Amino acid sequence: MNYKVGIVSLGCAKNQVDAEMLLYTLKNRGFIIVNDPADADAVIVNTCGFIESAKQESINEIIELGKLKDEGKIKAIIVTGCLAQRYKSEISEQLYEVDSVIGIGANETIADIVLKTLDGQKCESFPDKVCLPLEGGRILSTPPYTAYLKIAEGCDNRCSYCAIPMIRGRFRSRDIEDVVKEAEGLAERGVRELNVIAQDTTRFGEDKYGKPMLAELLRRLCKIDGFKWIRVLYCYPDRITDELIDTIASEDKIVKYMDIPLQHCDGDVLRRMNRHGDRESLTALMNKIKDKIPNVIFRSTFITGFPGETEEQFNELAEFAAEMKFQRLGCFAYSPEEDTKAAEMPDQIDDEIKQKRADIIMEHQQQVMAEYCESLVGKEIEVLVEGFDKLAECFFGRSYADAPEVDGCVFFTCDGEKPKAGDFVKVRVTDYTGCDSVGEFVGKID
Repeated sequence: MNYKVGIVSLGCAKNQVDAEMLLYTLKNRGFIIVNDPADADAVIVNTCGFIESAKQESINEIIELGKLKDEGKIKAIIVTGCLAQRYKSEISEQLYEVDSVIGIGANETIADIVLKTLDGQKCESFPDKVCLPLEGGRILSTPPYTAYLKIAEGCDNRCSYCAIPMIRGRFRSRDIEDVVKEAEGLAERGVRELNVIAQDTTRFGEDKYGKPMLAELLRRLCKIDGFKWIRVLYCYPDRITDELIDTIASEDKIVKYMDIPLQHCDGDVLRRMNRHGDRESLTALMNKIKDKIPNVIFRSTFITGFPGETEEQFNELAEFAAEMKFQRLGCFAYSPEEDTKAAEMPDQIDDEIKQKRADIIMEHQQQVMAEYCESLVGKEIEVLVEGFDKLAECFFGRSYADAPEVDGCVFFTCDGEKPKAGDFVKVRVTDYTGCDSVGEFVGKID
């Protein structure tokens, strides 16, 4: 088979893992995988449909690929992922560029879909969402030293603003033995940084084993030779147990970085979001983690302008952010999503007010991040090398405080033996720019 296939994957790391499994399936069936869509016979767009901006990005990508198709450079465009699952036939009806549309449950049949599409058939396939495979081979799209490990699919949290449960279905944990086996395979391939992901990692195991199993899984992963950093992302605050905190604190391989999307701190707003807690309980949680895990880095996200959010409630959120000093924080203006409860709520807030509130939070966050970067000056930190920046004429990488693709970098000069991507090195921080540290190479760690 001489057909060439390319994949454009948009959105989150969980979507990226799905794309890696699609690539493996296609290669296994004899397709030639190409990196540049312009070189492909068929291009698969693995879309995101989480919020309006993500939907628009997916649509724009399809339109741009359509131009290549009009020029005769590619023969077919196949759309899958969250946008396809959510809008089904509307995509092919409204985007003439698209040849076939499939839901996430059809991903396992992607090779047949590509063949039929290239043969001139227009395919629309939407099996049950639970047909999305949780197990299978992957062709990693990340650098060889880092990888994502998806431990579950779907979500049961039913936040009132979120369409993910409608798109991805119920929460489904993978079998812990399968997860460990995949992790062992990644370590054998040279992965040094393992990033554990799910829509809610802290729920892992509840559906399959009747109790939270994330802490147990992490302890198993830490026993695997090869990994130096294990990072846990997307921890739901209500399910952060003492066992999990103690495990993160005691295991050397687990980086002291906790990604806890809080969304708000006001109790009334959180209840309308169908979330739990209030400023007092969330402050207690964060302080408990700080006490047990020295030098912990917190990443979180907030939503401003949720329906009914008063000026007083927003001010409380701003005060909470200032008090907690999250080293990593994203704040987003509320986006009403079709078919969600929040979109139908009264007291919707003007877009300009929502965005202004988000801007206020992020303006203060710049100061918090500057203070954190300033605190590193003069210290030696561990850095995972990612490459050499020709424009800046220096090397760059990430510290434990920097998750891949979402956080900052560490730039550093090196006059001696040149490190390579995937090396762990010591860097003495001398300055910072924005949210990035700047420093000098001290020496290799391993």
